[in-house]
Amino acid sequence: MLQPYSPDLRERVLAACERGDGSQVEIAHRFQVCPATVANWRRQEREEGRRCPKPHSGGVPSRLDTAALEVLRQLVIEDNDALLREYRERLAERTGVTVCLAVICEALKRLKLRPKKRRFGRPSRSGPRLLPSARPIASR
Repeated sequence: MLQPYSPDLRERVLAACERGDGSQVEIAHRFQVCPATVANWRRQEREEGRRCPKPHSGGVPSRLDTAALEVLRQLVIEDNDALLREYRERLAERTGVTVCLAVICEALKRLKLRPKKRRFGRPSRSGPRLLPSARPIASR
């Protein structure tokens, strides 16, 4: 798998471009990078006014801090049969933090907690699937 170019290489390529040591294609061949990479680095420098790319922040920080995660853990311990939306509502009541169901689900995974998935247990594979009142009547 390809590795990203080092910031040092980027600095040296951009310095060579500033000095006018040749065309972008010549500089790219000298440093063994793609000419499009040199063009992209120069464009980023012009547009953003910086040489090195921003450090990767790792995504958006979670809205659930450690205190909110602990409250969520207590909610699951208190009632393991609740649905995700019920956990979301109870968490909002106790902490004031409103998040989507996906955040609740990911937080439960992070806490290694597994709430009950079905309200009334697993459906029977051998029994009828429709309620007796909802069964179709066979015509004669």
